Amino acid sequence: MRICQRMIRNLKTYLLTVACACLLGSCSTTRAPYDPQKKYPPATLQEDYSLFRQILQTSHPSLYWYTSKDSMDYYFDQVNKSLVDSMTEPQFRDQLAYMISKIDCGHTSMKGSKAFGRYMDTAFSVAFPFAMKFWSDTMVITANLRRNDPILQRGTIVQSINGYTARALTDTLFNYITTDGYSMNGKYQSLSTGFAFANLYKNVIGLTDSFDIRYLDKYGFESQAWVKPYDFRADTLNKKTLNQGPPTRGPGKKKEKPVLVLSSVNLQLDTVMKTGFMTVATFDRTNHLRKFFKNSFRNLRENHIRNLIIDVRSNGGGDAGLSTLLTRYIIDHKFKLADSLYTIKPPSEYRKYMQHGFWNGVLISLVTTKRKDGKYHFRFFEKHYYSPKEKNHYEGQVFVLIGGNSFSATTLFAGSLKGQKNVTLVGEETGGGYYGNTAWIIPDVTLPNTGLRFRLPRFRMVVDRNRTKNGRGVMPDVWALPTSDAIRDGIDFKALKVKELIAQQEALSKQESDKQGK
Repeated sequence: MRICQRMIRNLKTYLLTVACACLLGSCSTTRAPYDPQKKYPPATLQEDYSLFRQILQTSHPSLYWYTSKDSMDYYFDQVNKSLVDSMTEPQFRDQLAYMISKIDCGHTSMKGSKAFGRYMDTAFSVAFPFAMKFWSDTMVITANLRRNDPILQRGTIVQSINGYTARALTDTLFNYITTDGYSMNGKYQSLSTGFAFANLYKNVIGLTDSFDIRYLDKYGFESQAWVKPYDFRADTLNKKTLNQGPPTRGPGKKKEKPVLVLSSVNLQLDTVMKTGFMTVATFDRTNHLRKFFKNSFRNLRENHIRNLIIDVRSNGGGDAGLSTLLTRYIIDHKFKLADSLYTIKPPSEYRKYMQHGFWNGVLISLVTTKRKDGKYHFRFFEKHYYSPKEKNHYEGQVFVLIGGNSFSATTLFAGSLKGQKNVTLVGEETGGGYYGNTAWIIPDVTLPNTGLRFRLPRFRMVVDRNRTKNGRGVMPDVWALPTSDAIRDGIDFKALKVKELIAQQEALSKQESDKQGK
């Protein structure tokens, strides 16, 4: 014990010395300013691209899951042939993003270099001025950076932008957006979230001195407006407001004060109508969700809540253990998290480019077993069955709101409950795959020359081999689709659809009771 204590003291002294040395060093040097116009020569780009390709081909467990090897090789070669001129980091990043989108894996995506991220935190720039909502062949303005614009307001249907129709824009920009399999709704929703479209339009199509906007006026006639890019330097607008979403409900009865409120999650109870509204915007483990679920379902039982609405439309996932816990409060049978969960080990020379490469390798060695197929399987999850919660298990009617941003662990939650008698999925197809996904351990991989990073999911999961592998997300039982009027008026059309369903069920129950009374 004394030897251990002495070793700990010596380690603390050593770490303190190193920390002081690093601090002194940081005071005497400054980081070179980032130059967004810096161009990398073709040879440098090809070196990074070659490494990018090799790591994906040797280490991604689902590279050919939805796209054949012949097709992937074709796309790899096409991008390689395009690297003949010097490029800036954003230009090169867009080329790699195009390549990654062909994998059809929503957990594999491109990121800028750390230097680029620091630069963007302080840089002033011009931008496409609108946030847009896309579906089918329709695009509608959801926010305008020029808040006093009297014409192009929220809910305006746009026919074209500089001649690009909604279909032309999605056909182009979808090549730079990742999703699981063939869930197009995931791509529509990604393009419709915040100012994602504005950023992608700027990066891929490019800004012009002004934009030719063809739109439908209030009488339904096509009109034209010319709009200049928005200049952040000329406005004192707080950029944080760009991330604020639209109102989620229209005018009506004032809701009761939430019973439980935490960051990104809350529970509201209507004790008169015996209805609960639970928002779960993330399954991140930092949100104290275990305590939230425990208290929430106790409140539901104590208040005799007959109908529970669970909103996971904006939940992009997180800890699968937490989504499984929520499932256990509702599901009526035993279930497995996965029929198959495995990884492949990358060549050792590539681990130095992977975030936590050594420690992830150690963890994988501890929890997986090599099987006859040559893959390293996480046998615990392949064999383990979860049982429904006994205490405070919810027996009432459940309505789960889903959409294109419902992804990863959220898809596991919705998919496990699909088909259960007292559960109705309402909304749109999820962005996450119903058959399975590739995720779990997801390190960043850094390319040495440009500093560009990409996310590399390590485990392929097949949730249920009996499900159809068609590349689609979890489908709703009842569809609730957007309209321009709902967007203009800030109406939560999915929640409104649930209220209609509850009213219908209550009416049917009353009819049955009346029949039995007679």
